[in-house]
Amino acid sequence: MADSLLLRLSDGAPAEATWLRVGGPPSTPEHGPLSLAAARAGGRPVIVLVPGADVLLTHAELPPARSSVKLQQLVPFALEEQLAEDIDTLHFALGRRGEPRATPVAVVARQRMDEWLAALRAAGIEPAALYADSQLLPRNPTQAVALLEGPAITVRTPTGDAVTLSAEALTEALEVARAGEATRGMILYTGAAEWERHGAAIETLRGRFEALTVQRLPGDALELLAGGLGSPEAINLLQSRYAPSRSLISGFRAWRWAAVLLAALIAVHLLGQGLELMALHRRERTLDASIAQVFTRAMPGEPLTGEARRQMAQRLAEVRAAHSGGGFLSALGALAAAHAGTGGTQLKSLEFDSGAVTLSLTAPSVEALNRLAQSLAAQGWQARLTGGTVIAGGFQGGIRMSRGP
Repeated sequence: MADSLLLRLSDGAPAEATWLRVGGPPSTPEHGPLSLAAARAGGRPVIVLVPGADVLLTHAELPPARSSVKLQQLVPFALEEQLAEDIDTLHFALGRRGEPRATPVAVVARQRMDEWLAALRAAGIEPAALYADSQLLPRNPTQAVALLEGPAITVRTPTGDAVTLSAEALTEALEVARAGEATRGMILYTGAAEWERHGAAIETLRGRFEALTVQRLPGDALELLAGGLGSPEAINLLQSRYAPSRSLISGFRAWRWAAVLLAALIAVHLLGQGLELMALHRRERTLDASIAQVFTRAMPGEPLTGEARRQMAQRLAEVRAAHSGGGFLSALGALAAAHAGTGGTQLKSLEFDSGAVTLSLTAPSVEALNRLAQSLAAQGWQARLTGGTVIAGGFQGGIRMSRGP
């Protein structure tokens, strides 16, 4: 259970209350005005208990309905014949539906609800939940449980039904307590003053139970009732028109610091992502400049029209194709073979362009260059003299060789 304040309104004096901190460090009950209770709450949720004598706990046979709003509309008419008051003046709160029992219902006058809430809000208290104190009495599966406190006695049967009567109607209350075959005994909680006043009458009724256990309360009964918090059978009266309209705002206030921290964390994360993206863009621009520089060096005069890698791969493929088959390597092989059969020739320079090789050579005579050209032609190359001149000790000329007819 979350750290909260359990506050019990005094019967007949809504501006007075008893409170106890629950779900946190142990504390003892305090009594005083609601303004002091509001200060003790310190921002914690406040769970309010109202006098069980003002709340009728019953059951209603309701048809199946998926919507709780629909059930809220149906329940007043289902109980109309059982109630003496006009249903328009009453507030109906529904409990959990279960089989085979009918739907639990808590009925309370709207005027009382308005008085309780007005007193609480005047003190600055917005209740998180509102329960009848009778529903927080401990439940025993084989014994009735009763609380004799002040002028009233509250009885809870093993089935979970609870009723609050005047302490003067002690006999009737104990008859309620032992109703049903499952009831074999009763546990009675009472204060010293109440026992002194009603103890003799209770002793006379002891024979109606197989066992009657009396538990003396050392102080206020609020500590006893605190044990019933979280019971699924307890009906929160803050339903329908009394449902907290600002629950979302209150929930946000409770979590506002966590929300602020989360927003700050998200902002820092987004800022980091933005800075990283800017750094990546700078690196990309630097890399693009480096690629363009390498491309220009590798392929001078070639415009960078698209992806550099693709253009360079395409150019490399063209070069490889030109060097294979009828390309440069094949031309060198043919020239080597022809040169071996033609003595006295010397290669001065060589140029390769688009599958054709231009040779500059010196030879003893023009006939020697003709024999070299004929040897290349015998290997399937087209070879022709491109010019020449007589030099001292021989002849200098050129041959252009290429594949083709």
